[in-house]
Amino acid sequence: MEFRCIHCGFPLEKLMVQYSPGNIRLAKCENCRAVADEYIECEIMIVLIDLILHKKKAYRHLLFNVPKHHAIDFEGILWKLMIIFLLLDLFQGRNLILYNSEETARNSFPSIWLCGKILIQVFAGNFAFFSTLFIALKLFHGFPSHASRCKEVLLAIVISSYLRTFIITMMVWEFPSLMLFIIDIFVLSSNAVALKVLTQLTIATCVGVCLSAHTARLIASHVLWGSASFQF
Repeated sequence: MEFRCIHCGFPLEKLMVQYSPGNIRLAKCENCRAVADEYIECEIMIVLIDLILHKKKAYRHLLFNVPKHHAIDFEGILWKLMIIFLLLDLFQGRNLILYNSEETARNSFPSIWLCGKILIQVFAGNFAFFSTLFIALKLFHGFPSHASRCKEVLLAIVISSYLRTFIITMMVWEFPSLMLFIIDIFVLSSNAVALKVLTQLTIATCVGVCLSAHTARLIASHVLWGSASFQF
């Protein structure tokens, strides 16, 4: 990935300019003449707030500038985030089962057999999700399918699914089961914004691609087990 201006997405060679020893300034974009990436000097909470507000410049900062500016191991951080992504999905499946299954509600903890079902459901659902996502991007929008580009899409989807961390709080405080679906709606919208930043497709197209992928995951999960709750 190359540096990008967070305002217009114009490619840049560097984000900071050193005029003299000790005199370092943020670089300006040659296209829009704005400061290329002011998030470099901001606290992480500012970035998180702008992510919640679905600001495209926050996604450009995380997807294009952070990995290269901080010399992050791209593949290493991607696989770690994928593991966290799957674990959060397991938590979501567990919470959904606990909300809908009388047996697990009585026993407090799902059985080993039920945990196995949740695990299979999560992996099958995510396989359907990412398969549909890449097929839709490839067939309908000519999106390149080489490995590096696919990894960029994976990173965009995982980062834009940050709201799933809220699921962890559901293990401590009680929320209605509807909250799980509200989280999914917010995740879908943030996925669409991240895809737009990465691919330059229209927002309507990105929403359609993400909606089809999320629908495929839902269908795959329900076809496997008949419903989100398991009856014994």
